[in-house]
Amino acid sequence: MIALSTGSLYSYGLARVFELGARAGYDGIEVIVDHRWDSRQPAYLRRLSADYGLPIVALHSPFAVEVDGWPADQLGRLQRAVPLAQEIGAPLVVTHLPFRIYMIMGQWHAYRPRHFRLPLPIPRREPYYHFLRNGLVELEAGAGLTIAVENMPSQRLLGLRVNGYWFNSPAELECFPHLTLDTTHLGTWGLDPLAVYERLRERIAHVHLSNFDGKKEHRSLSDGCLPLAELLRRLARDGYPGTVTFESGPDALDAEDEARCLAALCRALEFCREHFQ
Repeated sequence: MIALSTGSLYSYGLARVFELGARAGYDGIEVIVDHRWDSRQPAYLRRLSADYGLPIVALHSPFAVEVDGWPADQLGRLQRAVPLAQEIGAPLVVTHLPFRIYMIMGQWHAYRPRHFRLPLPIPRREPYYHFLRNGLVELEAGAGLTIAVENMPSQRLLGLRVNGYWFNSPAELECFPHLTLDTTHLGTWGLDPLAVYERLRERIAHVHLSNFDGKKEHRSLSDGCLPLAELLRRLARDGYPGTVTFESGPDALDAEDEARCLAALCRALEFCREHFQ
């Protein structure tokens, strides 16, 4: 199954994303809970799904710092996302890794103003860290759905790669029963998605597919350096039973023009269908 993430077009309203996904021919939708109230109202989400004939195949727990009406902490947001997924019939919830550092953003006001980022470490005793290690399996079993932990990108500080998350390596990710493999995030580390897939294959329940061009994440599938066609063919050959979600950025889809955006969505779907047989 090939799905479209609503995060690919976070600059659009949710109904418009469902409409474009249906017109392009996608099999389903992954909903990211974000600043849009529509993204967390179960009755409306069920109505969109029915109106456009697109099942909601995954719900992404919010990763924005502030989502009105939702807890501010990662554990609270995940615990709130699970019952929402149950209400809308989504069989899978995507959640991020716990933060290792927080970045304080600031600006130096002088003759030439400068923006800066100040990293602050977060200790392992943070509740979400311990929950993922000790409570995740129990939550999954009680909810009757899959919770897939997503690998995260590197961050840049003074030109250097910085790991802002706990468990953010292929070896450490092996401690989780289910994973979301994000290809563009692997690209920021210079990792080969095929090699990481081979190592984590038994745990991968969901895939976020987009390219990385060496600077920008979430590029169109043919716009970058990652071997995405080879990965899709390998998934097909292995009989991968999960969903592949196309998750780009609005700029990669020419979202300022709806006709070009629709054409870009169609190209991405054709790419997936060609290689994921």
